[in-house]
Amino acid sequence: MSRPRSINLLSPRLANQIAAGEVVERPASVAKELLENALDAGATRIELDVEEGGVKLLRIRDDGHGIAHDQLPLALARHATSKIAELADLEGVQSLGFRGEALASISSVARLCLTSRTADAGEAWQVEAEGRDMQPSVQPAAHPVGTTVQVRDLFYNTPARRKFLRTEKTEFDRLQEVVRRMALARFDVAFHLRHNGRQVFALHSAAEDSARARRIGQLLGDGFLEQALPIDVERNGLRLWGWVGLPTFSRSQADMQYFYVNGRIVRDKLVGHAVRQAYRDVLYGGRHPAFVLYLELDPNLVDVNVHPTKHEVRFRDGRTVHDFLYSTLNRSLADVRPGDELAAPAATASLELPKATGLAGGEFAGQAGLDLRDEVLTRSAPYAGSAGSSGGFFRPQGSTQQAGFGSVQSGAYQAFTAPLGETGHQVGEGEQVPPLGYALAQLKGIYILAENSHGLVLVDMHAAHERVMYERLKTAMAVEGLKGQPLLVPQSMALSEREVDCAEEHADWFARLGFELQRMGSESLAIRQIPALLKQAQAENLVRDVLADLMEYGTSDRIQAHINELLATMSCHGAIRANRQLTLPEMNALLRDMEITERSGQCNHGRPTWTQLNLDELDKLFLRGR
Repeated sequence: MSRPRSINLLSPRLANQIAAGEVVERPASVAKELLENALDAGATRIELDVEEGGVKLLRIRDDGHGIAHDQLPLALARHATSKIAELADLEGVQSLGFRGEALASISSVARLCLTSRTADAGEAWQVEAEGRDMQPSVQPAAHPVGTTVQVRDLFYNTPARRKFLRTEKTEFDRLQEVVRRMALARFDVAFHLRHNGRQVFALHSAAEDSARARRIGQLLGDGFLEQALPIDVERNGLRLWGWVGLPTFSRSQADMQYFYVNGRIVRDKLVGHAVRQAYRDVLYGGRHPAFVLYLELDPNLVDVNVHPTKHEVRFRDGRTVHDFLYSTLNRSLADVRPGDELAAPAATASLELPKATGLAGGEFAGQAGLDLRDEVLTRSAPYAGSAGSSGGFFRPQGSTQQAGFGSVQSGAYQAFTAPLGETGHQVGEGEQVPPLGYALAQLKGIYILAENSHGLVLVDMHAAHERVMYERLKTAMAVEGLKGQPLLVPQSMALSEREVDCAEEHADWFARLGFELQRMGSESLAIRQIPALLKQAQAENLVRDVLADLMEYGTSDRIQAHINELLATMSCHGAIRANRQLTLPEMNALLRDMEITERSGQCNHGRPTWTQLNLDELDKLFLRGR
């Protein structure tokens, strides 16, 4: 039997090296900590010089307020900081760094030299420290107002850590990503990055919107900027602004997602869940959205001290934040119309979704009878860009089922656009044209070719009609509500007491969605009724998943997601099939429907429904103008 070992105080060097394991993983970690210090010091210009991916040298110079001579040694001490003094400061902290461990941790695993000068000092001072003894030495130096931190030979005294570093390119790529994140967070600061003497970033301060957009293009590419939607929404003390990529700019990996909370970049499960929910109805399977978003709220409502690297946060009222993020992003994406994407005259800004007044047979035959066949609107004037003159809605005429329309009761598209006849419409010079233009022809029974003021529009008619029908069915479902179907034999479930309490707390919410749940004991629940549309679903598994979401995020949309999947299937079966020949008036009616339908840029599966070829692109194909 081993004897108990005595308790000893760790040496400062060993304690700092243990702390370094939490905040210093690689050169990128060092860059993050030093950049945060520079920004907290009020810097307006930051220069980074890197050699060998940051392992050999990482030098960061800023023009901040600097560090006084007598405080330089203290800056390298562990748990020493100027950013908080008491617990109350921590609860509302707004600085990026505040733990007071960064410089001490870095100096314990590298050769660190810090030179700084304050505005009221006659000269600069320099302090050096190496991992061997941790005893800093201070001496005078030449330096302008601000601070330079030089870190050499990272992990020179901890070879076990150094051998886990990747190649020079990999390490520099990670460091470059850290700089990119900081540059996206602070448009008011200029960033300059050099690697092995080569200029990588030269980002000037960006105070105006145009300059900010230019920086976004430099950091994320012009492709993102061209297909990004700017948003700025403020409600109940929360503000969300930034850029969200259109679904057509999705990525194979989640590598272009930047989310900031009060200027601090975070990776948060609650935020990720809200964003996924907002994009789910428009994103192709397995794809990831791209966005740069900034959430601003009272610092006292968010706890940033939950992780050593401060990448995670905890919101005081997570459900409110989640609902705000989801509703804002979902509404912003839904409001995108073809006219917005083409930056055409604001003709479609006043268009509203047609009010769905009913459902058209099929799966909905058993629901309360509502009639979509309202009185047909007609028009004879050319497109005028107003809601009253653009109403080309799909109206099922009669009860005869057309080939390829599945179970949805429908007839031909009714044209209540300008009378085009069978010869089409010649777009004249200076004419105000609908965003998706006028139909010219149908290609292979699959695509609609249309001409607008920009050039040629190609529309996948099945995908487009599928989205139009899907949105109508969802709207009708919202109007009609969900009907429940009682179970002949109630289905009992064994759950934890916490889950049963959650179900009881949200009983009214479940009831609105067509469920009836009854508590049978402290750890058991009975399902007495389920939504009629989900009669084939595994009710027990669905309730378990919903309860898990409610406890994790305070909200769940799994039930609605299952229902939407059914509506999407119905829309897919009911939409125009390939090889269905449409007349020009029918094609134009579909184009007008797309212009007023939410999310019409993607079908129910996330595929694009239309694309634009402008005259410049067409000219390139034929080498015109060369």
